[in-house]
Amino acid sequence: MADAVRKLNTAETPLYREAPNNIEAEQALLGAILINNDAFYRVSDFLKPDHFYEPLHRKTYEVAGELIRMGKIANPVTIKTFLPADEKVGEMTLAQYLARLAAEAVTVINAADYGRAIYDLAVRRALITVGEDMVNIAYDAPVDMAPQAQIEDAERRLFELAETGRYDGGFESFGDATKVAIDMANAAFMRDGHLSGIATGLRDLDRRMGGLQPSDLIILAGRPGMGKTSLATNIAFNIAAAYEPAQQADGSFTAANGGVVGFFSLEMSSEQLATRIISEQTEIPSSKIRRGEISEADFEKLVGCAQMMQKIPLFIDQTGGISIAQLAARARRLKRQRGLDVIVIDYVQLMQGTSARAQQNRVQEITEITTGLKALAKELGVPIIALSQLSRQVESRDDKRPQLSDLRESGSIEQDADVVLFVYREEYYLKNREPKPGSEEYLKWETEMNEARAKAEVIIAKQRHGPTGTINLGFQGEFTRFFDLADDSHLPERFD
Repeated sequence: MADAVRKLNTAETPLYREAPNNIEAEQALLGAILINNDAFYRVSDFLKPDHFYEPLHRKTYEVAGELIRMGKIANPVTIKTFLPADEKVGEMTLAQYLARLAAEAVTVINAADYGRAIYDLAVRRALITVGEDMVNIAYDAPVDMAPQAQIEDAERRLFELAETGRYDGGFESFGDATKVAIDMANAAFMRDGHLSGIATGLRDLDRRMGGLQPSDLIILAGRPGMGKTSLATNIAFNIAAAYEPAQQADGSFTAANGGVVGFFSLEMSSEQLATRIISEQTEIPSSKIRRGEISEADFEKLVGCAQMMQKIPLFIDQTGGISIAQLAARARRLKRQRGLDVIVIDYVQLMQGTSARAQQNRVQEITEITTGLKALAKELGVPIIALSQLSRQVESRDDKRPQLSDLRESGSIEQDADVVLFVYREEYYLKNREPKPGSEEYLKWETEMNEARAKAEVIIAKQRHGPTGTINLGFQGEFTRFFDLADDSHLPERFD
């Protein structure tokens, strides 16, 4: 025992390690801000009050920021009334300490360097906290937290830390939330089409939804043969093809238009998906591409399209039966490595839950999946388009247009979704009801068929921040392509 105590007291083993910090950098930066308020704007986009180690510096930076944003002067005189009057810093009063900070201030030019140093140290402190928590939980081994769950939790916290410099979530002031809302409105004003979200490339759908909104879970549902996968691939390609990166102040890139798309294809292989997209773009039927029934001119078209597609940021994961935890981990990784603006999942019913209890009950499993997808959309700040099947009860009705109650295991899907879209094509059902040629029914059927041919409906059955209703689109089955119908205002003048 005595030897152990002796070892603890040796110089090689420090009794206490202080968390990484640089008080002098904090003082220098605050002094620069108090002398010249322009210094605040050099660091305010990445440096938050929480990043300061010293509580008094944290409060000083917060108050100075509020004054400067209101257009007032922040200096040792104006700021001291908002700080605790009885606060002492060693032998100095608070007023003397603030005056000293200003007197020993650095130049504005160095402000960003000091701000970055403070930020980096705050991230290191947060990393230490995450690491300590990981070690403690791993030692304690709680019954309700499997090692896999701990890995996912640690990965989530590290992702948040990498993205925002903090991992704890917590409350956000209404002022910050308002600033985000104004920034979003400004981005919509600057973006093509003046949309607050990401444009799908389908005019009428964008008008009704304002584009795909960040952190929304969008359920796209339909019976087999309606074209829900085609619509999803059309939208994914349109977004990726329109991608225009814009560099941020910190050197990272964000999408000025379009976006980086992550496509989780649980049903089709990446090759099948690529064939669909190539068919849509070249207007060569996918059946002919697969069978090789193409001319030399067609082949040149295919090669040109393939070269163009090399450049677009559309990434496909073809893992079948992926779990919600695996999907979240891969999405986080893609966002860190390449960026990520939209996620598409084809389709929800092929995914798996994580917990053993959920896997025993399909409704509970779907609930876990949709809740997890909504949480992931919020965490990454991207829209998620999740495809879903509809129950067979649609087929037993005369009017086969889908309703919310037709969603399979519908409770949680309907509840968690911000937007529910249904794809419906009357042509599909009419084709299967062809009467005997030459009969009176046949003439009536032919009229209905001509009316419905190459047309589709996208029914917005639910939308949290917009109107519901039906959008009419064109559909070319041989190319699996949806397109906008001509606007009435752009049609040539007609004379009755």
